[in-house]
Amino acid sequence: MIEVNQEFVAADTDLKTPAGGVVSITPPVGESYYVARVPLARDQAIQIFPKFFTVGCGFAQEEDWNTNLPLRCPAEQIYAHIKSNKKYEEITDAQCLAAIRELQEWAYANGIITKR
Repeated sequence: MIEVNQEFVAADTDLKTPAGGVVSITPPVGESYYVARVPLARDQAIQIFPKFFTVGCGFAQEEDWNTNLPLRCPAEQIYAHIKSNKKYEEITDAQCLAAIRELQEWAYANGIITKR
């Protein structure tokens, strides 16, 4: 089941250069910096958030910090990249893949990302 962060406000992470370009910086990582998430066990969830001109997907609690991939990547690729942060053995691979796919479909349906 998806939890939507109704109070989410995207951080201003894009800086304009004097030459007119744009540089994007890491958003303020914190407990409430997510657009939507799927709770898995205790304090662990898979969540999505804006990052570097895209929408990132990763675990809420990370031992290996900053491990995420764009939500438009295949679910299997995202999970292979983030699974080191699963945290609890009781969380299954199938749960994680289902959570990523659910977030992808929700994001497509809500115009947050577009299908390729």
